[in-house]
Amino acid sequence: MSFETVTIAGGTGKVGHFIAEAFLEDGSYRIKILRRKSNEEDSNEMARSLASKGAEIVYVDYYKKDDLVKALQGTDVLISALNMDFVGGASYYDVQTPLLNAAKDASVKRFIPSEFGVKMKYRANPLTDNKKLFRDSVEKSGLEYTYIYFGVLQEEIFLCGFDIEKKKATFFGDGSKKIPTTSFSDFGKYIVESLRMPEARNSEITVAGANMSPFEYLEIFEKVTGSKWEVVVNRKVVDVIFLDRFMAAVAQEAEFEKLDNDKFSFAPRPVSEVIEELVNQVSG
Repeated sequence: MSFETVTIAGGTGKVGHFIAEAFLEDGSYRIKILRRKSNEEDSNEMARSLASKGAEIVYVDYYKKDDLVKALQGTDVLISALNMDFVGGASYYDVQTPLLNAAKDASVKRFIPSEFGVKMKYRANPLTDNKKLFRDSVEKSGLEYTYIYFGVLQEEIFLCGFDIEKKKATFFGDGSKKIPTTSFSDFGKYIVESLRMPEARNSEITVAGANMSPFEYLEIFEKVTGSKWEVVVNRKVVDVIFLDRFMAAVAQEAEFEKLDNDKFSFAPRPVSEVIEELVNQVSG
């Protein structure tokens, strides 16, 4: 199946704009970006930047179905880069369900939900449990779909317990399980190329720029900083802290059973380059 128009919901956000940039750089598709309606529709710098590169910016109310259906008319592929609402308490299921319902009415061909990141077993963490519920809805919708997992973002690898300033690594678990990671600059490319892969239809793709244990990432940090780091393993989880519970689950459940990197035309950015940049940002 060929696609012409790709619409990215949340395409000016932290993750979404990298996806949008990758599609615009590829140049093979008409790109539409959905943004939430606001009183300052022309004040977003990222929206202006993407528009200057050829993207059409469309302002919508995600909770008004008619508004969404109208915005999605002519869309072949809908990519959701929407995040959960930490303030309002809306889960990934809550924020994406209106998008899915509108996509069906607008005759969208393929839906790529805001999966990305890591895939964990059901009941490993409430965040990913909500994603599982949404995947069930996607698969019952009748739309084509692709799930794309790229692990932890390398630019946020500090969340895995690496404190550059203190030169200290604190790991949940014993640090032996592999954690897949991918750079901001690469994951959008994986999504672009997935549209040309017949095997991506109604399937999942797992990719990673690096797939190493925390101790292997630590070796790179020590080499780049030229210092031996303090290491703490089996870090205790503070149950009331959401991030603690989530990253503890990542440490135990994030390991991919397979990687599909060989299906793509490019080599991912070396994680050592990203770590060097992170260290320079702290020391500079």
